[in-house]
Amino acid sequence: MIIIKKSKASHNNTNYYISIIDHIKYLCIVGSHNGFDGKYLDEVFIAPLSAKNAKQVRKIFPWLTPKPLSMNTSFGFGDRLGYATCGHISAVEGTSIYPVFAQQSVRENQRTGRTPQQVIDDAMWQIFESGYHGIWGADADHIKEKDDFSSFIKAGFTFYTIDPSDYVNNLANQYSISELQGLVNNQSLVNEYLSLDNPLELDITEKKVLMAKVKYGKAIEHAKKLVLYLQQNLSHFDLEISVDETTLATTPFEHFFIVRELRKNNIPFVSIAPRFVGSFEKGVDYIGDLKEFSSHLKKHVRIMNYIGGYKLSIHTGSDKFSIYEELSLRTNNKIHVKTAGTSYLEALKVIATVDKEFFSEIYDFCQKRYITDKVTYHVSAQLDKLPKVDNYIELFSNFDARQVLHVTFGSVLDKYKERFNEILISHMDLYNTYLKEHFTKHLIPFVKK
Repeated sequence: MIIIKKSKASHNNTNYYISIIDHIKYLCIVGSHNGFDGKYLDEVFIAPLSAKNAKQVRKIFPWLTPKPLSMNTSFGFGDRLGYATCGHISAVEGTSIYPVFAQQSVRENQRTGRTPQQVIDDAMWQIFESGYHGIWGADADHIKEKDDFSSFIKAGFTFYTIDPSDYVNNLANQYSISELQGLVNNQSLVNEYLSLDNPLELDITEKKVLMAKVKYGKAIEHAKKLVLYLQQNLSHFDLEISVDETTLATTPFEHFFIVRELRKNNIPFVSIAPRFVGSFEKGVDYIGDLKEFSSHLKKHVRIMNYIGGYKLSIHTGSDKFSIYEELSLRTNNKIHVKTAGTSYLEALKVIATVDKEFFSEIYDFCQKRYITDKVTYHVSAQLDKLPKVDNYIELFSNFDARQVLHVTFGSVLDKYKERFNEILISHMDLYNTYLKEHFTKHLIPFVKK
């Protein structure tokens, strides 16, 4: 039995800790074990890391239950495999940043074969193992319809990212003013916006009001329905509204319009994810003119500060190293950064380090799957640009290779999950080292000086 010392905790004269027995982790209990499933090993009651035992241990130690993070600077650590939380903790511990350790979308759950309950429990057991007692959140990402909620609510998620993009009319900017008037037929709305005090000096015109209504009106109505359902089932939660998956960047007036309409509809959001200028692609740095991004960001921050009570959210936020300092400075860290597949890439790096033959097989497979799997992602990697290298670690610094490896994760797990996880579990110290190094680089710009 190998005892993980950091995990030791006590309650009502009973001691709890995680240990490794025959390469498997267990919750060990010395004292009362009422409510837990397990068996005795000598004088120690060993309980498997099951959903039932996770539920029971949460009743005892409050820090194992996720909580809303509100307006605090926050960072979402997506973990598609369920093994990354210890590494994430090693990067965030001791900083001023509030972590979201359990974060998964409906689509990601489908591709990884995991459930919301597994996502929560996997993160929780690693939080216990690490001895982390800080506040943490759990994000049900990109919720599109009411049917998506139930399994996340039941599992205890505390952060809900509503994505009404299916109801956004991306053709609104192509309509004439007469067409827009016919679609909206609401002069009082136009008059309301035209008569507003305008200290932000937004260029508010009749056409822009009508265009914003046509573009986002149905999306806001849909978001209201989803929020009403959420409020009927939960009393406390963080709410994010995502409008980043549009064809054109969110204009300053559109940002103002969206937030104002959300407030008018009593939608209690704590963060907004607009579509920024430039390109936020998977697994790589920001693509675009940095000066243009800075100018665009300043305008959005002015609106956020003027209206108040929410923070900006950056989706596909991993590996955007060239803009982190700017984001931190301009927003004064009133920000949420969301990452996902970059932790999976660090897992692949472990495979490339310890089993080059297996990684070579995965890499060849990813190239065959890329054209099919990239369809649902915003990426621009090209197979004919993939470098030929002898040292596979070099691939993780290459734009095209990172994206090919990134978006094919679902197919890789379908084919290689058992073997992949076996190697990763056998080299968790290396995985945690890679994760700590990678995410420390992400977090440093957002740590309060």
